[in-house]
Amino acid sequence: MLYYLITLVVIAIDQLTKWLIVKNMNLGDSITVIPHFFYITSTRNTGAAFSILEGQMWLFYAITIVVILGIIYYIQKHAKFKYLLGVSLALILGGAIGNFIDRLFRGEVVDFVQLHFVHYDFAIFNVADSSLTIGVILLFIFVLMDDQKSKE
Repeated sequence: MLYYLITLVVIAIDQLTKWLIVKNMNLGDSITVIPHFFYITSTRNTGAAFSILEGQMWLFYAITIVVILGIIYYIQKHAKFKYLLGVSLALILGGAIGNFIDRLFRGEVVDFVQLHFVHYDFAIFNVADSSLTIGVILLFIFVLMDDQKSKE
C-alpha cells in the first residue's frame, strides 16, 4: 500500500541522515550550510520536542507504541480512499517510528537541523520531526476540508 511505502521512505531517510551525523560528526560539531540561517549541528535529545520530559524513556516507549498501533488501525479503517488523510498519517507514522528507533537503540534521539531566524534559534530537529510536523499540518488541513464537505 502506498501509505506504508511513504512510511518506509521516511524511516529510511531519517535513519540514514542520523547515521551519517553520528558517523561523521562529534557531538556539538556544526557545519554552516547557509550562513546566519541553516546549520547542521550534531546534538542529542533524551526528551520529546524542546526536550520536554527529558529522560522519561518508558513513557515515550508506551506512548509511541499506542500511537503507532492507532495510526495503523486508522490507516486500515479510514484512509483507503482518502489520499490526504493517508499521506498525513503515513508521515506521522514514519516520524514516530524514526524517533522510536533512536530511543530504543540509542537511548536518545539524534537531532541535527538547526535554523536561525534573525535573533531566534529554532529548536534543533531531524527528518522524523519534520515528517511528524508536516503530517500533523496535512491532517489538520484534511480535517478542515472534511468538515467543510460535511457542512455542504
